[in-house]
Amino acid sequence: MAQFTNQAQLAYNDSVINSNIAVGEILEVLSVTKTAVGDDYGADSNLTYVISVVNSGATPFNALTLTDDLGAYAFDTSTLVPLTYNEGTVTYYINGILQPVPAVTAEGTNLVISGISVPADGNATIVYEASTNRYAPLETGAEITNTVTLSGGGITPVTAEETVTAESEPELSVTKSVSPVPVAENGTLTYTFVIQNVGNTPATADDLAVITDTFNPVLSNLAVTFNGEAWTEPADYTYDETTGVFSSVAGVITVPAATFTQDPTTGVWITTPGVSTLTITGTV
Repeated sequence: MAQFTNQAQLAYNDSVINSNIAVGEILEVLSVTKTAVGDDYGADSNLTYVISVVNSGATPFNALTLTDDLGAYAFDTSTLVPLTYNEGTVTYYINGILQPVPAVTAEGTNLVISGISVPADGNATIVYEASTNRYAPLETGAEITNTVTLSGGGITPVTAEETVTAESEPELSVTKSVSPVPVAENGTLTYTFVIQNVGNTPATADDLAVITDTFNPVLSNLAVTFNGEAWTEPADYTYDETTGVFSSVAGVITVPAATFTQDPTTGVWITTPGVSTLTITGTV
């Protein structure tokens, strides 16, 4: 509810008398809520937002405009926007019935959806998607808070906000290389597995990471190291010299968390992955 005050003056002869202060209140019949489908995000995540507008009054409202700041935040002397609207994703409902898509524009740091109507004692729902971009912080505890404002149609602007938090988990990938190429028959062959973590938490023994591979040709006389430390069988891995099947023991692979830095000039977040290396050498 919006409150207002008013005071009058009475002037006569050379005197000015102030009245008491009258306090009034405007009952806002429009309410807005904003909800993200999912509570967290990562790099290049798609987020779905649901905006619900409820009209508890007896008068319909037309020509309303919804403005979303897409999580804009101040950086140095500029403003950075960590979300990018996914073009063509707006859907619009009145009392649960799908409507033609309203006008959608991106103006500066804002997403603007105009031409929204809300019937008396009814509701309107607007759904759209946005994706995180290079200005989205990813370190542990990072958040994106974005605000929507409903305005126009003679109403006092109404706002709602939603906060999502950066995912707190490892995010692993692995690449494999072989050397030498070519290798001589009965020669020594080395496979190198580089495991990268772009997540903001380390992969620990509790994550039970496992690498499996079937070597073809089958290798013999295996020597295995992980981050330069020798592994032994069966404590750290198992290997079948008949089938060529290699498997690490669950939990012995660990990978440090990535580190995140924000460029002091551009504001772009830079991810430096955590890395672990598994090396397997054997005779062809």
